Amino acid sequence: MPARRVTATIALAALASLLAVNAARADGPAIGTPGTPTVVVNEPHQLTLNWTPSTWVEPGTEQPINYEVQVPLGPNTYRFLGSTTDTTITLTDLAPGTTYRIGIAARALGGYSDTSPTTTVRTAAGRATVSYLNLDWSPTNNQIQHLLKVTNTGTAPLDLSTVQVRYHLRFEGGNTSLVPHCDWAALGCDRIRQTVQFFVPPGGPPGGPPGGPSGAMTTPAPPYPAPGTPVPGWVELTFTDGTLAPGQSTGPIQLRHHRHSWSDIDERDDPSWLAATGQWTENDRITLDVDGVREFGDTYS
Repeated sequence: MPARRVTATIALAALASLLAVNAARADGPAIGTPGTPTVVVNEPHQLTLNWTPSTWVEPGTEQPINYEVQVPLGPNTYRFLGSTTDTTITLTDLAPGTTYRIGIAARALGGYSDTSPTTTVRTAAGRATVSYLNLDWSPTNNQIQHLLKVTNTGTAPLDLSTVQVRYHLRFEGGNTSLVPHCDWAALGCDRIRQTVQFFVPPGGPPGGPPGGPSGAMTTPAPPYPAPGTPVPGWVELTFTDGTLAPGQSTGPIQLRHHRHSWSDIDERDDPSWLAATGQWTENDRITLDVDGVREFGDTYS
């Protein structure tokens, strides 16, 4: 074959190869998907994972790869837990006794990967857990009704006066009215305190800021949500006294909450709500702190 024809053939082959690589990159990630994360260490407040590394789709153009540890929350929505250039990571900011669905994604200057298959893991229990029994089979009536029970899962006595339990909810329509009740408790309702807390988004009352005839502001405007905006909050449960030995529980605490107007409440968007099953469950969307340290539950898991 003449030299010119050989050169032209080689050039066409190189161009075709380049076009094929570019097409592959346009059609999919430039980095292969990392392996499914494997749990190596599972302790309260500490979770160590490892996975098989990613490889570049086109060898020879590699850039350093960074791995992102993620919790998928929805379509193209993730909670970021940490990152590393290694294929092992120790996470120290997870809540004990909580279920997480964790995936790994690879990122680099020259490309990215799909997120790996996820691993579901329940972190080891901390010093206490919360059990939950939904008593209300209708999540859209005018009351919230459930049982809670705190159990000492640690190795030392648990001072109940250091415990904070929070049932997380959303006040739909911006209506933050809620009256908490303790109907019955094995240790006595007189030893239980409940506080309603909510976090109104910043804004101003309808109709503009208050002021005099000139419109000048006379007092700071209180924060109000836009009409229909759900307001996040919680009902916090604390104890006046009491001590639980390791393995001991408070016994059932029967709680009931309603609005001042007794209007209907839609519980289905409340982070701590679970559909009634007639069974006790460790509901890790109810959080428990001991001395200000999270020992159970994570509403973002």
